[in-house]
Amino acid sequence: MTQAFAGTPGVDVLVPVVLTAPALLIGLTAPFAGVVVDRIDRKRLLLVAMLAYAVFGTAPLYLDSLGAIVASRVLVGLCEGAIMTCCTTLIGDYWSGARRARYLGLQTLVATLSATVFLALGGVLGAAGWRTPFWLYAVAALLAVPMALAIWQPARPAVASGTRAPLPWRQLLVPCVVTLFGGIVFYALIVELSFVLAGVGITATGTIGAISAVMSLATAAGAVVFGRLSGRTPRALLPVEFGLSAAGLLLVFATTSPVVITVGAVLTGLGTGMLLPTLLTWAVNRLTFDQRGRGTGLWTGALFLGEFLCPLILAAVGAGAGGLQAALAVLGIASGVVGVLAALLLRRHDQPLDLTRD
Repeated sequence: MTQAFAGTPGVDVLVPVVLTAPALLIGLTAPFAGVVVDRIDRKRLLLVAMLAYAVFGTAPLYLDSLGAIVASRVLVGLCEGAIMTCCTTLIGDYWSGARRARYLGLQTLVATLSATVFLALGGVLGAAGWRTPFWLYAVAALLAVPMALAIWQPARPAVASGTRAPLPWRQLLVPCVVTLFGGIVFYALIVELSFVLAGVGITATGTIGAISAVMSLATAAGAVVFGRLSGRTPRALLPVEFGLSAAGLLLVFATTSPVVITVGAVLTGLGTGMLLPTLLTWAVNRLTFDQRGRGTGLWTGALFLGEFLCPLILAAVGAGAGGLQAALAVLGIASGVVGVLAALLLRRHDQPLDLTRD
């Protein structure tokens, strides 16, 4: 893409924005999608967002202006924020208790595996030209058909006309702040592992892709483990999850061995695979029906804002700490500190994750 738009002013800035804009837009707009979800309808917004996602996602196939492509990616992020908020809210609507927690873990599992598959397909399609991978967004339009048939809009509980329960901000504040940091930890090796491997002499794309795939499988395994531990409290789970992530990041920092770096990536993936459903369930599990969309939107916004900030923060820390691996070490230490604080300070939130208040 950089080569195709070499004559465009600011191409070196705009092309990376094509990749990062959706994450930023999800972070900024998911809370507003949550308001729409609670006010109007989960299913209707989801189907509209899926079709719009397919349209805007495939737009780079025919757009000839890099500025227009960046604009289309902004709209993709808007649609993604609505889709993720609707899907997670519906999981909360359809199930409760331990079953809800298992489905939230399954959501992380499916997202991780599908991301691995679609990234691999994108790489294969990319051999035919930089535009070709954008055809993958058309899958959203195909999925909208079975979704329209299989998904149902939950019945809204009877409430006084025009009233909605206010959000419990104090209940949501701590989980969302921890999620903001968790998004940084989750995204760190996803975006930086290839650069770490290149820095220690691994330049073969096949090897880098294989190690990244192993980390993705570890993240999926972490989601499976969460499903078996969903009755534990955040105070019990978060120290383990942040501790695994910290150990993995510190291993990546401490070595130039590709094997040890892979072990560190696996530990981090396992920790973050458990971490995301823990944070999500902790944030939204005790929300009522007419609070759930807004609460889910806030959590989704916090996660993706953390993901967007991740490479910026690592670059800034690396500039002062002596490079990328040193920045990952700082993040690893911070992750360990957050894990310890979770064990010490979350007594008020020390309730099993499979409790519900519907």
